[in-house]
Amino acid sequence: MKQADAEELDGRELISSEHITEVVKENLKLIRHTKGLSLDKLASRCGVSRAMLSQIEQGKSVPTIAVLWKIATGLNVPFSELLKEKGTEGVFLLKAENTKVLYSSSKVYSSRALFPFIGGRRVEFYELVLKPGGIEVAEAHKAGTTENLVVVQGKLRLRVGDKVVELDAKDSVYFRADVPHEYINPTDTETLMYLVMEYTDEAS
Repeated sequence: MKQADAEELDGRELISSEHITEVVKENLKLIRHTKGLSLDKLASRCGVSRAMLSQIEQGKSVPTIAVLWKIATGLNVPFSELLKEKGTEGVFLLKAENTKVLYSSSKVYSSRALFPFIGGRRVEFYELVLKPGGIEVAEAHKAGTTENLVVVQGKLRLRVGDKVVELDAKDSVYFRADVPHEYINPTDTETLMYLVMEYTDEAS
């Protein structure tokens, strides 16, 4: 990668991170207060420390994918509720430069949301990228959550509970995601995937 390209990418990541941080902090505070949860109570429910939750609510920390999933589970809301923005009904154009990109702590895995974060949603659409040799461990999602995944480029080894399946480009898989699961790239090339996640139960 050229230096100019790297600088441009770093700039996009910085803008995305700052925007995500601002959006998450406002939604987290609103949802937590609406549900009448203290920071201590939420920390107990989601497994994220009180200090980390406080930093996120103050906009001092950029949450990783794993941390956001834990918080969403603890709040009993869809993942997208933490990234929701006000918008308009009808046609909604989502330009590539305005999409939200989240990263794992190791940066080997990224998730780009391909849907507008407006209103309540029960279906979410993501572009996933797993770097060569990368592994992303996902904890069980909310009960009833399912994932529909298609590999566009590369290979994927998917572990769902005790079951392991191998996917090549153009292969797809549907599975219950309310159990621990892992995405594994067993190759030396990048894996590109598209994911449709569905919440079958309304969050309460």
